[in-house]
Amino acid sequence: MNITELKQVLDQHTAWLKDNTTGARANLRGADLSNINLYGANLSNADLCGNNLSNANLSNANLCGANLYGANLNSVNLSNANLSNANLCYSNLRNTNLRGVNLYGADLRDTDLRGAVIANGWILDKA
Repeated sequence: MNITELKQVLDQHTAWLKDNTTGARANLRGADLSNINLYGANLSNADLCGNNLSNANLSNANLCGANLYGANLNSVNLSNANLSNANLCYSNLRNTNLRGVNLYGADLRDTDLRGAVIANGWILDKA
């Protein structure tokens, strides 16, 4: 997916979030968004299932209720992101920055969190 296509999807998603009779829910299922800068993006309720977001910047992003089942979030900056009620089952969050992340109600079953930073000086070392 190129940057122009992504911008169109995000614009449609923003419209859908404001009024679900317009726009469309973001369907980025299986997309390769590695190394992308989505700082502060509103991806609440987006479908990111199986997505490759490795090395992306998602700090301050809103991913509330997003479907990230099986997503590759290796080495992603998620600092201060909202992942409340997100589906993170079977996701790879190895070496991810989780400082200040809201994970209330998130489903983390079988998620790989090895090496994830959860606070200054706190690094997870087991799955």
